[in-house]
Amino acid sequence: MKNYELSLVFISTLSEEEKVANLEKVKELIARFGGEVTNVDDWGKRKLAYEINKQKEGFYYFIQFNAETSTPAELESRLRITETVLRYLIVRLDEK
Repeated sequence: MKNYELSLVFISTLSEEEKVANLEKVKELIARFGGEVTNVDDWGKRKLAYEINKQKEGFYYFIQFNAETSTPAELESRLRITETVLRYLIVRLDEK
């Protein structure tokens, strides 16, 4: 299993309950495709570097997880069609 980090930006109009529900949904997706979440770093609401879909702010999350090499592709295909996600990026972390 490889180590990955998912950088995730949700739209800023979400309520606290909707944020938590969307984050749990992403964690469940990782688990469904054979991954294991090791750390979730919540950066809160931050200003975006540039406007995306008329949004100037977003909720930032960084999720570290262990998974098989096929998991990131499956996860990206689901995140791409999720309306509450402004941006996402999955990178493989170096083994130290």
